[in-house]
Amino acid sequence: MLTIVFLSCESDQDDERSSTAVQFRFEHHWDNIGVSNADFNSIKFTNAFGNNLSIERLRYLISRITFTKPSGESLVLDGYKLIDLSENESLQFTTETPIDLGTYTNVSFIFGFTNEDNTDGSYADLNSTSWNVPAMLGGGYHYMQLDGKFLNTLNSEAGYNYHAIRAADNPGANPTFPQDTFFRVDLGEISISDNSTITIAMNIAQWFKDPHLWDLNVYNQMLMPNSAAQILMYQNGQNAFNLVSVE
Repeated sequence: MLTIVFLSCESDQDDERSSTAVQFRFEHHWDNIGVSNADFNSIKFTNAFGNNLSIERLRYLISRITFTKPSGESLVLDGYKLIDLSENESLQFTTETPIDLGTYTNVSFIFGFTNEDNTDGSYADLNSTSWNVPAMLGGGYHYMQLDGKFLNTLNSEAGYNYHAIRAADNPGANPTFPQDTFFRVDLGEISISDNSTITIAMNIAQWFKDPHLWDLNVYNQMLMPNSAAQILMYQNGQNAFNLVSVE
């Protein structure tokens, strides 16, 4: 009888649960082909321009995960997450803040940091991972580091560093910022049930494709002080992420 009573009470508590932790999972693709760190260091990808390339590192930062209710009320989660394809444990995480069950008109996150959050030297863990941006470019932190090799016009391997940061002009003591290059990723309407998992995919190929065909012979290194290149990255990144599933 005690066992029956206990199970009954436990069932009642489950029925009354109104919030849950939500897990986020990040997948990576090159168009329709899955990409993992097992694919690193091999020239096996071809971008839309026709450059043959490898991936040696891919990591990027997301922040301000936001759940927007039909009423317009928004829950903005504190903190940020550095996604590193070389570290499988970084590809998923669970919210510390419980999320109310129900349907949200939109779930979104910021790619990188907003200008308000992008405060130089503020995040000890990011400081220790060489994520900082030099003071001459305004300081703060990277949004993404995508590195590898490509075959240049001489069919020789050359390095590329596709690094996204806040676009800056006039490097030096007083840099200026032509436009914001962080952006919001909208996943659309999502229904949250108990222990939901939201799976998101990045199409790495998109960074080289649309609306700007990316020729690595032209834009390969020294892109951080190149505000025009940073704005092209910002525009290409708009469609790099998509919602895969909610389970």
